[in-house]
Amino acid sequence: MKSSPQRVAAAALGVALATAGIATAAVAAPSATAQNAAPQKAASGKHVLLLSVDGLHQSDLDWYVKAHPASALAALVNRGTSYTQAQTPVPSDSFPGMVGQVTGGNPGTTGVYYDDTWNRALFPAGTTDCSGTAPGGEVSYTEAADRDPNALDAGQGLANLPNSILQMTGTPRSLLDPAQLPVDPKTCKPVYPNQYLKVNTVFEVAKKAGLRTAWSDKHAAYDILSGPSGQGIDDLFAPEINSSAAIAGFNGDWTKDNAATQQYDSYKVQAVLNEIGGKDHSGTTKVGEPGVFGMNFQSVSTAQKLPKSDGLAGGYLADGTTPGPLLSKALDYIDTQVGALTSAIAASPDAKKTTVILSAKHGQSPMDPASLKRVDDGPIVDGLNTAWRAAGHAGDLVAFSTNDDVMQLWFTEHTQAAADFAKKYLEANAAAGNDINGAPLSVQASGLSTVYAGAEVASYFHTLTTDERIPDVFGIVQHGVVYTGGKGKIAEHGGADAQDRHVPIVVASGVGGAARTVTSAVETTQIAPTILRELGLNVNDLQAVRIEGTRVLPQH
Repeated sequence: MKSSPQRVAAAALGVALATAGIATAAVAAPSATAQNAAPQKAASGKHVLLLSVDGLHQSDLDWYVKAHPASALAALVNRGTSYTQAQTPVPSDSFPGMVGQVTGGNPGTTGVYYDDTWNRALFPAGTTDCSGTAPGGEVSYTEAADRDPNALDAGQGLANLPNSILQMTGTPRSLLDPAQLPVDPKTCKPVYPNQYLKVNTVFEVAKKAGLRTAWSDKHAAYDILSGPSGQGIDDLFAPEINSSAAIAGFNGDWTKDNAATQQYDSYKVQAVLNEIGGKDHSGTTKVGEPGVFGMNFQSVSTAQKLPKSDGLAGGYLADGTTPGPLLSKALDYIDTQVGALTSAIAASPDAKKTTVILSAKHGQSPMDPASLKRVDDGPIVDGLNTAWRAAGHAGDLVAFSTNDDVMQLWFTEHTQAAADFAKKYLEANAAAGNDINGAPLSVQASGLSTVYAGAEVASYFHTLTTDERIPDVFGIVQHGVVYTGGKGKIAEHGGADAQDRHVPIVVASGVGGAARTVTSAVETTQIAPTILRELGLNVNDLQAVRIEGTRVLPQH
């Protein structure tokens, strides 16, 4: 069994490398069998509901089920198969995490390394004259791509928000601002998120089999899950989580207060309940229950990251495993909502033919408060640029960086020599930060435990050095390091820390069954072929499955 992304089978590697073109390059060609086969029909009446509880560790689920044996989460575990050694892709960010779950592929195959990256072959957003323009530009598929990032409806213009949010369009691609998207040098047209993805998704396979599809997530840019065809999701409900929550009486965006995050998540829960009832996400039109559908929850993630909210301390207790009061409350909220969803399924005509899969895009670290080391990455990047200029080079070295509890740097000079220069600088210099109490501290080697530079990055992700998407430097942080200015968060995700990656997978089919546990190592990318298996579809219709040899989750 491979382990993402370090152990991709050698036979699959050659195919994976062939897909490493620019954003609009063709994906790996399907096999002749897949190309010539007639569209497959799904098993009659089958449905899969996929739930991602962002930030949820396997240890959190274990703790909650033990402490609340009569809970909805315990009921799900007690009738399903639990894969207790599951890991997310690296980087453990929401975008590659979710993409992995619905494609079966790691970033080197999907081309999706983060939600905010740099591409050396694309033109900057807003480019209208592509003659003579220098390539290289930010690829931001975050709230920054919305028509209005401050609006819950991403700029649709609904009246009476937030109460009217369920009236938001199910085709949020129309709410993306093309002026905020990178530009393809071949066509001089914006590259939409779905066009950036190199392989197809379970939604596309399900659609070809005649099934309806739906999903709910936190940005309009999650239209990426519709796949390269752009046709994979019939109904995508994507209210903007980083918009202003003032309309609901909260300060800041919906992530800055855990009660606000729960209110935001509840809109998506209602959308899914409407879909279980056979309607569209708004609940106004009868369309039939989707074959593949689901949502992600944000409430656990913000309860882990916020130092304090709603008068309660965030994160974990001093033992580093027991959820603190805010996180415990957030888990109670998740349990209630999962209970509402599973109860609705149990009452539906197709209850016996519905599979619920519970997992997470990512975990969060550090769990142990004493391990926290908040480090401002700004001075690190500034110092690197200063050292580069002092070595006789003109201009800055760093063109773009994305640093959470991982360091990713893209350079103005894409050479091994430049990458080696940066690696040497980062490893030789300390950085200042503060601990859980705000007391100053210093970390060696810029807070990094391992620095991959140039060809080492390509090797790590099993792609080519000419892959225009990979960073020039990819840094694995020392445990507990979070790159953030100030004292506003106590945990983060995005890196390769075990606490970022060790998430649950629970698969519960039908309405009965006994608890089963699989302790062998698995990956969240295996959710994608498992979804197709549950629907009676060919798992090899997924291009990433063929490229990486991704297996369905083993049945105990």
